[in-house]
Amino acid sequence: MPDDRLALVHERFTEIAGSEHVMEQLAIHWPSAEVFAPIARPEGVPAGLSRPPHTTWLNGVYNAIGQRSYAPVLPMVPLAFRRMRLQNYDAVVVSHHAFATQAVFATDAPVIAYVHSPARWAWDPELRAGEGGGKAGAAVLTALSAVARRCEVSAAPKLTTVVANSSAVAQRIADWWGRDDALVVHPPVDTDGFTPDTSVEREDFFLLAGRLVPYKRPDIAVRAAAAADVPLVVAGDGRAMDACRALAGPKTTFLGRVSHEELLALHRRARALLMPGIEDFGIVPVESMATGTPVIALGAGGAIDTVVPGKTGLLVATGSDDAVVDSFATAMRTFSPAEYDRSEIRSWAEGFSRDHFRSRMQEVVDAVL
Repeated sequence: MPDDRLALVHERFTEIAGSEHVMEQLAIHWPSAEVFAPIARPEGVPAGLSRPPHTTWLNGVYNAIGQRSYAPVLPMVPLAFRRMRLQNYDAVVVSHHAFATQAVFATDAPVIAYVHSPARWAWDPELRAGEGGGKAGAAVLTALSAVARRCEVSAAPKLTTVVANSSAVAQRIADWWGRDDALVVHPPVDTDGFTPDTSVEREDFFLLAGRLVPYKRPDIAVRAAAAADVPLVVAGDGRAMDACRALAGPKTTFLGRVSHEELLALHRRARALLMPGIEDFGIVPVESMATGTPVIALGAGGAIDTVVPGKTGLLVATGSDDAVVDSFATAMRTFSPAEYDRSEIRSWAEGFSRDHFRSRMQEVVDAVL
């Protein structure tokens, strides 16, 4: 299939995170494909796109409000997707985590949806708690959640193929969308940028890396390290930083944001990486495993796919916050990195490489066409 007959549709290009890296790899694999998004700003467009994405009329509104936040334009996003110019393509690949599957109403071509997750904030009231900005904001978010659920449910039956980024996401798609046929293709991990160094000795600390935001539950890791009385290094920043500092014991060090080189060195030297929250997939743990470092993770979400107990790390049982803290603390007190083989961990992580992702997505598109 010629590249110029394929359209790639993304949720939005407002900042670069995991879903943008997925779109970047799709654009690298199909360099002549046209890329679409309702709104975009230069800082949110990955370098791997060969040309700027096509935006919609909504981008003018986004620019008019100074690109300060995309929240004010969210109620108009479904309409922007439905009015995209997606005719005369052989297939459309959609990158979805909120409204992007509405693009199915803008084309007669087969639509393949790569689902980072159904809109968890729309389906799970607990994720909306405290995010609404008072009673008025909470009411607006609740109303928008109802819109998001209706949009996802209306689009789901029309999608030709649904691809989930983990088994946990595939289960959500079955539960919330009523589609139990989702394929699982794990997202691309930079296994070339995260590599082992056998000359580096393990040091006596655990690592927590990534954005410090409530849903990732960094507080669990910080509390557990204090309870276990073990050294913890926290590399990352976010709105949960102050709360984590208040919970930290004397052996916890907060580094804030660090360079890639510093982060790579931390992964290589740590006894293990901690993953205390429920992730849709979880890129950071696989990056750590790509350096040969084991992972201690909560046994839920994407970790079920990525952490192999006894081979690449261990899984902590779910439960109440206090129970999970106790379990992580016990795991850290007794954890022995010497029981894990760096080369075996690295070999497992290579199965999540960018090349593997692109190959699997080519197979998905080929099967549709």
